[in-house]
Amino acid sequence: MAASGTDTCADVAIVILNYNGEHFLRQFLPGVLAHAAGARVIVADNASTDDSVPWLRHELAQVELLLFEENLGFCGGYNQALVEIRATSPVPPRYYVLLNSDVAVQPGWLPPLRQLLAANPRIAAAQPKLLAHADPTLFEYAGAGGGYLDWLGYPFCRGRLFDTLEPDQGQYDDPRAVAWASGACLLVRAEVWHQLQGLEPAFFAHMEEIDFCWRAQNAGHEVWYAGGTSVVHHVGGGTLPKSSPRKTYLNFRNGLALLYKNAAPGELAPAFVLRLLLDWVAGLRFVLARNWPEAQAVGRAHWHFFREFGYWRQRRRLARPHLRVRERAGTYASSVVWAYFVGGQKRFSELSKN
Repeated sequence: MAASGTDTCADVAIVILNYNGEHFLRQFLPGVLAHAAGARVIVADNASTDDSVPWLRHELAQVELLLFEENLGFCGGYNQALVEIRATSPVPPRYYVLLNSDVAVQPGWLPPLRQLLAANPRIAAAQPKLLAHADPTLFEYAGAGGGYLDWLGYPFCRGRLFDTLEPDQGQYDDPRAVAWASGACLLVRAEVWHQLQGLEPAFFAHMEEIDFCWRAQNAGHEVWYAGGTSVVHHVGGGTLPKSSPRKTYLNFRNGLALLYKNAAPGELAPAFVLRLLLDWVAGLRFVLARNWPEAQAVGRAHWHFFREFGYWRQRRRLARPHLRVRERAGTYASSVVWAYFVGGQKRFSELSKN
């Protein structure tokens, strides 16, 4: 899958959403420009109040800028940016890369992703191998070696189960179809992006790429992991710290919405009821640990989901869910929660054996 020519990816737009991330732009954007393989590089700024925009204009004038008047969040920001890019481009991009500002790309990272989609029109989106920037011997939390889902909609990755990260020893270098690709570095076919109307705007942030990929599968597309041919290093936690009531709230609320929107009719009822029970168990653990902010975040997440239930029911109709677990790539037909916390299975390979 070697690339040839400097214009290999001229039909690709690399779009970096920024909010007060000047330090990340200074650290990582020059590397993106150096390894863009002929692609356009665009920074969409979510009304930053730091010196991101002045610095870009002064130091990296070759980077295209889109400026928003308010912080639209991850979902709203990308949705607005990609609509504007398509509308204002003389030749609209065939592919978009959604790239976090805290990602260090490696030489040759982009052509394999683009070639994967160009060779197979059924593929809607793909991700590279994601390694931890702080320790590149380890897989990175948000994507690792490709995203999976269990039957309850809990996400995990090849190379990462919950907080356990595996060392990268080439064990997940094989390209394959997966359930979801990481939003930290996501190449997506522009036509499919606009057909599916981008990311779920009500998510604001967290799990939005999983929802997009699940909707793409429900619409008949595939999602892939490119394997060891494409590698990036991700800092992670650049927007919210790992432990944060706001992040807990978004993860629990969006987790319920993700499952409700996309699960097949025959799977939804039992999976949703059990998911609610497990969420309450998680909330009880926070209470027993006297971690009141996190416990309250779980309660607010459920309250807000059911308060907006009419909206989610409408979004489920638009998602047209129909694929069952056995028909979807990248799914684990058992419970990853049970396997990890009760069965002691800490690696993806241990799940595969069982």
